[in-house]
Amino acid sequence: MKLIIGNKNYSSWSLRGWLAAKQSGLHFEEITVPMLGEHWENRKQDDQFQPSSGKVPILWDGDTVIWDSLAILEYLADKVGRDRFWPKDDTARGMARAMVAEMHSSYASLRKEMPMNVRRRIKLEDISEQTKSEVVRILQLWAEARARHGSAGPFLFGTFGAADIFYAPVVSRFITYGIGVPGFAQSYMQAVWEHDWMAQWVASSEEEEWVIEQYETVG
Repeated sequence: MKLIIGNKNYSSWSLRGWLAAKQSGLHFEEITVPMLGEHWENRKQDDQFQPSSGKVPILWDGDTVIWDSLAILEYLADKVGRDRFWPKDDTARGMARAMVAEMHSSYASLRKEMPMNVRRRIKLEDISEQTKSEVVRILQLWAEARARHGSAGPFLFGTFGAADIFYAPVVSRFITYGIGVPGFAQSYMQAVWEHDWMAQWVASSEEEEWVIEQYETVG
């Protein structure tokens, strides 16, 4: 398999696809293509990018191509067994699916005001009411998942899985922009941040030389 991703410092959707590939336990080749700029525009015309209209991540498995991070996760879950990604309990699995779907389709204000930037640290003081409400909503979901289904471990549904994969970029954003969170959320964020795969991603992000100025001037 071959996974095409964007800059690790900035590409939240690439992080989700990459964590899903790691969670699958399957071997894959990782190809990083720096976003934006002339090189990015040229690479988007490559045949490997055509199925996704030039977006990342893209997973190639032989002649099979999957784009969109959630589609990649579900494809991999079908290959290796859904229990590797989703809780076994029906009630917990239903909630995890709903949380992942909400993350996949929502939180436009948060994404705009707090773009992912793994390397940066800034206290973001001026946050819109819409973004504040989205932060509160996420914290409420985390609290409910942890309280109802998190007894088996430090992650949202106990063990690391699809919900953590999809909320990992939010953890990164909260750390980057100094978002104050309650103690249970701090513990959860620490568990995600210190996960071996996340630590690998962060280390690689810090080694990247590419800089996208529009993401460096927020705040």
